[in-house]
Amino acid sequence: MELKASAKAVLYIFLIVMAAMWLFPVLWIVISSFKTNNDLYSFPPRFWPEPMTFEHFTAAVQKGNFGRYFINSTIVTVSSTILLLLINSMAGFALAKYKFKGAAVLLVGFVSTLMIPLEVIMIPIFKVLSFLGLFNSLLALIIPPAATPTGVFLIRQYLLTVPDELLEAARMDGASEWRIYSQIILPICKPILAVLAIFSFMWRWDDFLWPLIGISDPSLYTIQLALSNFIGEFNVDWGSLLAMSVITMIPVLVVFVIFQRQFVSGMVTSGMK
Repeated sequence: MELKASAKAVLYIFLIVMAAMWLFPVLWIVISSFKTNNDLYSFPPRFWPEPMTFEHFTAAVQKGNFGRYFINSTIVTVSSTILLLLINSMAGFALAKYKFKGAAVLLVGFVSTLMIPLEVIMIPIFKVLSFLGLFNSLLALIIPPAATPTGVFLIRQYLLTVPDELLEAARMDGASEWRIYSQIILPICKPILAVLAIFSFMWRWDDFLWPLIGISDPSLYTIQLALSNFIGEFNVDWGSLLAMSVITMIPVLVVFVIFQRQFVSGMVTSGMK
């Protein structure tokens, strides 16, 4: 009994140390955003700001068109996430509950695309968007990531645990396939949809490479492209950059806090421990 207690204590200490190591850089960024320029460049560095100032946040918001960038990122992130959940849930439902020839091959094809990096398909995607006249618009950032093999696979695996008898009973009662999807499948999939919503929100909100390629109009820049404006050719506005970075963390943190319970439930039930 004492051995188990000591083993638990060692495990907890180890986990606390690891958590502190992961959280310390984030904590340092948050605290540094409240430091004056003299404190930022002081040596040896001081952990706590003396005095605390909000001047970097004011400068970051006033510099450029921060409100426009924030709105652009919100539109892209929310629209892309909703579209991703809709398309992936439909595809996952079809692959899990409909028996048709070539379903296994189609699933393998979906999953195999996980091995293809974005750098390989950037040029084809760019050419398709240009042909459709979507280049240099927010749709160029919303549509390409609307369906992901990760989302399709996770929802498909999750729905395999749902008994087919439930759907057959609904069909016998006269329910259409659309009604089965909207009133049975979607409510059942809430935990795994929460997982995908958080992942999609983080992916789109933090994306820098594809917006850099798909957008050339400064008025359509996302928040991550706006952050690059604080990095000049010969100097970096570290104070404003840190303040802006802290502001960009807030939406992701809020989304995670809202969906954390469903996130944990979805991670466990989908076998992603």
